[in-house]
Amino acid sequence: MPKSDIHPKWFQTTPVLCDGKPLCLIGSTKPELQIDMWLANHPFYTKSQVMIDSEGRVERFMKKYGLNSTDQ
Repeated sequence: MPKSDIHPKWFQTTPVLCDGKPLCLIGSTKPELQIDMWLANHPFYTKSQVMIDSEGRVERFMKKYGLNSTDQ
């Protein structure tokens, strides 16, 4: 005989919240979902991501092998 009541409670309309603002409603086993990042505030999609070469690896490579950035 299978066990009864082994499945979690299913919530049909679970709000997804980011910074306290509702984004959408989905089905989930949790009554409420809190997220930190989503498409509208992710640095990659908002073009605010900055690539920093803090150690100068490219420059050290170019200097080590005697290359210029214009060499192919």
